[in-house]
Amino acid sequence: MPQIVIRQQPTELITDFSARVTYSQVVVLADENTAQLCYPLVKAALPPHQLITIKAGEEHKNLQTCQQIWEHLTHLSLDRHSLVLIIGGGVLGDMGGFCAATYKRGIDFVLMPTTLLAQADASVGGKLGIDFKGYKNHIGVFCEPLATLISPAFLKTLPQRELRSGFAEVIKHCLISDRPMWEVLRKKDLHHQDWETLLIHSIDFKRGVVATDPKENGLRKILNFGHTVGHAVESYFLENGNRIFHGEAIAAGMIAEAAIATDKNLLKNSECDEIVTYIKTIYPAITIPSNRKLIIDLMVQDKKNKGNKILMALPDGIGKARWDVEVNLEEINASLNYYEQCYT
Repeated sequence: MPQIVIRQQPTELITDFSARVTYSQVVVLADENTAQLCYPLVKAALPPHQLITIKAGEEHKNLQTCQQIWEHLTHLSLDRHSLVLIIGGGVLGDMGGFCAATYKRGIDFVLMPTTLLAQADASVGGKLGIDFKGYKNHIGVFCEPLATLISPAFLKTLPQRELRSGFAEVIKHCLISDRPMWEVLRKKDLHHQDWETLLIHSIDFKRGVVATDPKENGLRKILNFGHTVGHAVESYFLENGNRIFHGEAIAAGMIAEAAIATDKNLLKNSECDEIVTYIKTIYPAITIPSNRKLIIDLMVQDKKNKGNKILMALPDGIGKARWDVEVNLEEINASLNYYEQCYT
């Protein structure tokens, strides 16, 4: 497993890491936002390096942007003894890691996640990839970074909507693993959480799951709670040029999938109400298209499916989860209707 280091000051992360490794070249990969807001916080502590800046946003997480990154790496004559340091959120970590893992059959990369979503979830576990033809993370590989360097100080650079998006994954981790932590979390709103405690909890939980099941053959599938519906909703909006944030889609997915879990007697009605009530206090409603087929067609392409079966990870009571639960179209339709009714 790669080393994961948490420090309050991001410069400490760089100093500690630089003292332990030496590379022929170092490239820093950032997007338009992190180049402006985050890179300056660590620039002085970095070894000699070149900066590559790309456009920000999920809509640029594609092969065209990968080609630009590979062209930059080639132009700079990076060899296989070089390092790519990725300073950004989940989109950049997924895509930058994918580019590093495939450039000259793979060079070392380090993640420095700057969003709550990336720090709590996306930067842990070695999943890398890009979107393709409207499908989320359709092309990718499993490849661990050399290290993941995390500083809560970066969270202060985030707009509220970005912070709220990442919080969905923190909520998910509590719901599928730790009822006592869920009770602690749901007593506070978004702006009064103890981020360092929650980050350590999420990272420790996910690392344990990934160590047990690195290639997602079993247990790791529980991390997909909220993601079958959520990814479909996110892909629908991305295809239609009206992108929503990942965590907003996952929050909607958790409500819908909690309803399915309740119908299957995995959740009590009171537990479902707890989940829905809290999520509604944090996340505004998303308008689900009235033509449900548009969403369901995207779910059919979900990577967790097997044959013609749509498979979901669902909570089995708060604090536990099951994976590979088969769900039919009627249950999906009912769950989307339930989601809409929750906000009316």
